[in-house]
Amino acid sequence: MTQTPEKQWFALEVTVETDASEAVESALNQLDTLGIEINNLGKDKPKETLCVVGYFDEKPADETLQSELSEALRIYGFSNDAIKKSEWKAVENKDWLAEWKKSWKPTITGKFIVAPVWYKLPDAPEKIVIRIEPSMAFGTGTHETTRLCLKAIEENYTDESFLDVGTGTGILAIAAAKLKFKVQSSKFGVTTFEGSTLNPEPEILNFLACDTDEDSVKIARENAEINHTSDIDFYVGSIDADTPRFDFVCANLTADVIVPLLPLLTAKYRKTLLLSGILSEQTDWLIEELKKFQIENIKIEIDGEWISILAHSQQPAIRLTIN
Repeated sequence: MTQTPEKQWFALEVTVETDASEAVESALNQLDTLGIEINNLGKDKPKETLCVVGYFDEKPADETLQSELSEALRIYGFSNDAIKKSEWKAVENKDWLAEWKKSWKPTITGKFIVAPVWYKLPDAPEKIVIRIEPSMAFGTGTHETTRLCLKAIEENYTDESFLDVGTGTGILAIAAAKLKFKVQSSKFGVTTFEGSTLNPEPEILNFLACDTDEDSVKIARENAEINHTSDIDFYVGSIDADTPRFDFVCANLTADVIVPLLPLLTAKYRKTLLLSGILSEQTDWLIEELKKFQIENIKIEIDGEWISILAHSQQPAIRLTIN
């Protein structure tokens, strides 16, 4: 009897200057890592360097790997010298993903709690819980840009139509759908979330979410099902001239993707436009680009090295909030 060979996994261990660790995480995500681990989380004393570990079922080509790392470091304002060492290691055939999951804790942002499906939460009826089955580091609610967007949605979204451009794992669209349910349930006294149950006109498109990555859309649909947010319509692709207008448009992408999309993004929102995935050093660039579309009165929030930009159809002045 022929024995089936065991699945081989690989771990890329990158020792990098602590300040540049996010750049390495971004590069590994671009390379479709299955999960990321930081080796010194929870240490009392900050270190000058740390080790970012990315798990893969197949090794990317060396040229591709170096290109992604160099580009990410450049975008974040670091040279290649920020990486002190990188090496591949074979991972023993065990449930390493289960081991990684043990270290992933809920993210709490105001009204929202983003938690893995397996994590037992204490009773908190005042919170809106978003359950996620993670498969990558970004899109789990832990990144600053996701937190910024969740905060903006909490403070500015009620029960309007919502478009999520670059939905990733679907967290922001799910957050809006659940927040809408909470607003409506407070009016009608409904206590069980059943997706479109509260929508009096189901033929009207309330939630639309898209991503150019097919795997992300698949995961987003699964997460929406977990959260019983059946109102969200997901599709693979981006927005175009035929995309309908929405009251609230959210785009948590990167600045180099957002800027070419601004003609469409600014045309598709009726009331509120939320942009994130933007480094704080890119703030002036985005402000100047928005001015080309007569968007000058905006609200900027900062979390770490990242910002979000919020524009209303009528907004009094630029405001800056640092978290």
